[in-house]
Amino acid sequence: MTVFFTLVIIDKKGRLTHVLPVSKWDFIIRAVRISSYLPGRIRLYSRKLVGNAELAGKIYAYVASYREIDKVEINIVTGSVLILYRPQALRSNAELARVEQYIMNHAERRG
Repeated sequence: MTVFFTLVIIDKKGRLTHVLPVSKWDFIIRAVRISSYLPGRIRLYSRKLVGNAELAGKIYAYVASYREIDKVEINIVTGSVLILYRPQALRSNAELARVEQYIMNHAERRG
């Protein structure tokens, strides 16, 4: 299930400048450091995950709920999230393809 919110941006004069759909993925991606990207393998880091099993469980449940994602590993000692997937399967889902494209363009290391 995909949950969307709407982000409304208003300038200093009170004029509407942007209306953007925002999904849970947008919140997750903005809260992590994108360490590395290879097609089929993404590594993320977040200090908020260190020692936080409850948050790790929520992120795991959300990310692993997508059938296009093969494996999710979260390490609460390091704050690491490893996501493994088959690129063609993931790209068949428009939302996940958009997330992968963002990650590819913003990763610290790309292969």
